[in-house]
Amino acid sequence: MSQPLAATASVKDVNESIIFPPGDIYSHEPPLESDLHREQIDLLIRLIKWWWRDRQDFYATGNLTIYFSPNQKKSEEFRGPDFFVVLDTEKKDRKSWVVWQEDGKYPNVIIEMLSASTASVDKGLKKQIYQNTFRTPDYFWFDPNNLELQGFHIVDGQYQELVPTESGWLWSQQLGLYLAVYLGKLRFFTPDRQLVMLPEEESNQQLQQINQQLQQANQELEQERQRAAILAERLRTAGIDPEQIF
Repeated sequence: MSQPLAATASVKDVNESIIFPPGDIYSHEPPLESDLHREQIDLLIRLIKWWWRDRQDFYATGNLTIYFSPNQKKSEEFRGPDFFVVLDTEKKDRKSWVVWQEDGKYPNVIIEMLSASTASVDKGLKKQIYQNTFRTPDYFWFDPNNLELQGFHIVDGQYQELVPTESGWLWSQQLGLYLAVYLGKLRFFTPDRQLVMLPEEESNQQLQQINQQLQQANQELEQERQRAAILAERLRTAGIDPEQIF
């Protein structure tokens, strides 16, 4: 009887010695380059979440670590895109994106914010990783300072540069939206070229439309008043008292 017990104890000791990766690894991305970079990333996150507010099948975030080590180790193989979107996944908050805990999914769209210290990596090493390892279909980079915008889409395993429209807009097949610079910021536009707006922008637009409608109504009322005044004067000239008619 002592031998089976010893064997059981040995297996238990082995199991206890195995260190499994935690289920919720924290992101550990460095601080952003500037307020301009942070504001741009926050803007894109807010825009896509508001645009897809009725959807529950995506995850959008920014400056968050993606862990993708084949050995499932936190210390190996990780990157932190400035902005990324994963489709066909659960819409919930996360501390990081751990590929081996997310059914092997990688981002469908990545946007990097260029800076003097990161541009060479974003255009070189990261581009290769996103192409060869992540297989991310749509990759863009944008410089918030000089407004440089460039995009790529995977074709036969290789990134092909996107050809901009005459207005300099780039189409994202994964988002079903255009990316373009608007008032110094990178923004999303619908297929029919309408600006994707924040909720406060929509409210302001609605308020402007109401004000325009009120102004138009007031103008029409003023025009009617002027026509009535002209008619009344003509009646008086003809010797007719307008009060008796109206």
